[in-house]
Amino acid sequence: MSDLVINQKILPDISKSKWDQNTYSGRVKHYFASANPMTLFTSSTTQENSRKIVLDYKKGIIDPNLTMDQLWRAKILYDSIYHPDTGEKMFCLGRMSAQMPANMVITGLLLSCYRSCPGIIFSHWVNQSFNAIVNYTNRSGNDRTTNQQLFYSYCCATGAATTAALGLNMMVKNSHGLAARLVPFVAVAVANAINIPMVRAHELTDGIELCDENDQLIAKSKKLATLSIAQVTLSRIAMAMPDMVLSPVIMNRFTRTAYYRTRPLVQKYSEMPIQTFLAGIGLYFTTPLGCALFPQKSSIEVLKLEPSVQKQLLKWRDPPKVLYYNKGL
Repeated sequence: MSDLVINQKILPDISKSKWDQNTYSGRVKHYFASANPMTLFTSSTTQENSRKIVLDYKKGIIDPNLTMDQLWRAKILYDSIYHPDTGEKMFCLGRMSAQMPANMVITGLLLSCYRSCPGIIFSHWVNQSFNAIVNYTNRSGNDRTTNQQLFYSYCCATGAATTAALGLNMMVKNSHGLAARLVPFVAVAVANAINIPMVRAHELTDGIELCDENDQLIAKSKKLATLSIAQVTLSRIAMAMPDMVLSPVIMNRFTRTAYYRTRPLVQKYSEMPIQTFLAGIGLYFTTPLGCALFPQKSSIEVLKLEPSVQKQLLKWRDPPKVLYYNKGL
């Protein structure tokens, strides 16, 4: 019975991850757990029970029969399903746990439909529709991006990705090798660089929320909003890079084999299943590895903030020395 929570000499701090978030390996372990696609299939009862365990624990209410394993499993499931700032249940397709299965299909589509104009338009429309959902779901804090902003960013990103793909296809139209297969990745990178800042434009104009150790809103920082959005953009591109670069390399080599060249049915029907399968393997690893590049929740000394924020806080009787912010995912 020593693993019961009430028997612990020092109660675990579940406001933090089970693993050290100041190290890359700790963040990778955290995201392998919280971005696990299997959490998508948990029942509403299980989700609500995990939420109750976590919220009760934070209030000091501990079930006498609650074990350490049950507490941490509830915490991991809670982190996967509920927004870290608002506490609201996130839309299932917008969760990081949906990245692997959803992007597996979308990446297979992008890498298989890069030759024809209708295929390019359709695949990038699907991809940017999904990205808009993810960006909106994982925006930082209580930011209320308007429907108009979301629609504009969605249209701009879809247009940019499609234009980049069509333009690059024209440049490599005489190439049937690797160059043409890498066009979807470049288009996706361009779209991410447009979509994420536009969805989170409100943070760039008003600033990202800075809280104290008790999660009380203290101030907002435009400087950190810019940094956070840049980090999220780099993480998303890094997540896409291995499967959208390595898969085309493997497929390009496969198409040159005698087995492929002598089988018309394989040439006609194998590309999308193979690309989808390769993308799934890659995304299983790249999703947590990419998310872990930068800490989701970070701290910053007040003296390192922009002068306007420092000036605002210096008016306080006992101003905090360190503040915390959520960069988003």
